[in-house]
Amino acid sequence: MPIRSAWLLNRTDTTQGQSRLDTRLAPVGTMTPTGQLASRGGVLPGSPDGRYPVSGLYVYGQTAGMTATVASGRAVIQSDEVAGAYPVAVTEYTPITFADGDPDNPRVDLVVLRVYDEAQDASGRTEAALEIIPGVPAAAPEAPATPRAALELATVRVPAGASEGTGGIDWNTAVSDLRRATVAVGGIVPEDWPRDIPGSYPGQYRDAGEARLQRWDGTAWQPYPATPRWHDWTPQWSLSTGTRTPSFGNATVKGRYLHTGTLVHASLDIVFGSTSSFAPGTGTDNWRFTLPVRSSDRDHAVGFAALEDSLLDRAMGRVRLTTPDHLEIEIVSGPVSGAALDKGGLVDAISPWEWKAGMRIALAFTYESDEAAE
Repeated sequence: MPIRSAWLLNRTDTTQGQSRLDTRLAPVGTMTPTGQLASRGGVLPGSPDGRYPVSGLYVYGQTAGMTATVASGRAVIQSDEVAGAYPVAVTEYTPITFADGDPDNPRVDLVVLRVYDEAQDASGRTEAALEIIPGVPAAAPEAPATPRAALELATVRVPAGASEGTGGIDWNTAVSDLRRATVAVGGIVPEDWPRDIPGSYPGQYRDAGEARLQRWDGTAWQPYPATPRWHDWTPQWSLSTGTRTPSFGNATVKGRYLHTGTLVHASLDIVFGSTSSFAPGTGTDNWRFTLPVRSSDRDHAVGFAALEDSLLDRAMGRVRLTTPDHLEIEIVSGPVSGAALDKGGLVDAISPWEWKAGMRIALAFTYESDEAAE
C-alpha cells in the first residue's frame, strides 16, 4: 500500500498491522534525510571519553596476522529508497579474518556492515552481518564496489603472499578508515574523512574541526558564518557645494571594502592623472567621495589619509563622514618636510596644495553601516 504509518494499534486483521517496513519508512527517529524516503547511512557519533567524533565500528588490528577487530557501535544502513533505512547495533568487539594474500599481487578488501532482508532482496537471509568483500589482486589494486544495503567501514590492503606464517598484514599502514557519521535531522554532523561527501539539503551544517562550522549551500560546503570578502569599489567624486563636478579622468583609482555584520572596513588609493579634473573653486568647495556602504550616522573621525604631492612631500588627513553617504578629508598636519602649509581645513582643489597629475591620496577607514551585510 502507498501510505504507511508507524505505532498505530494493530487491528484484528493482522495484515493491517504495523510491519517492519512501515517502521523503517515512517519518520520515527528520523536521521539526516537524503531524499523523499531515504536517510543518510552512517555510524552514530560519540566516544566514551568525548575525545573523538566517532569511535563506533572502528576497524583495527593489534598483532601481526590476518585478523582485525571491529569495535562495537551503532549505525543506520540505507538500502534502496523503497526499502527504507535499517538501524543496526554491533554490541561486542568482533574479530574478522582476512583470506591469505595472492602469491603475486596485493589486493584491497572492503569491510562493510551489511543487512540481508529476504523480503526485499530474496537472499534467503534475514540478518545483519560484518563482512569482508575481497578485492581483485593486481599490481595497482582497487577496492571492490559496495554491495546493496551495506555501510562501508574500511579498506584493508592485503600484501602479496600475506599469511599467518609470513607475518600477516601490517596493521599500522594497511587500514583506511571509510566510516562516516550520521545524526538526527537538523543535527550537526562531524566532517567526513577522508572523503568530502556532499550535503543533503541547503541549510545543513557540519563540524569542520578546529571550532569551525560549514553550511551546505546546495552545491558546496561553505564556511559558517560566511567568511567576509573584500569587494572592489570606485567612489563618485563631487564637491560639497555641488556647483562643479570634478572627474578622475585617467587617474588610477583603487577602492576596496569589506562588509561584515554592520562593520565596514574600506581603503581608497587615488593617483591623479593628466586628464584628472580637480574643479578648482574658492577654497570652500570641499572634495567629497561616496561611501561603499551607507553609514549609520555622520562621524568626525573614522580613519586617516596620506596626502602626497608630486615631490613626495606628505601631509596627514583625517577621514570624516560628513553625511551618511559621503566622506571628506580634514587636513590635520603640515608637510613632513617642515615647509609651510598652503591651505588648511578640508581637502579641495587647492588644499593643502594645488593638486596636479601625479599627486596622490591614500586613505583607510572603518565605520558602522546602517544595515547588516547579507
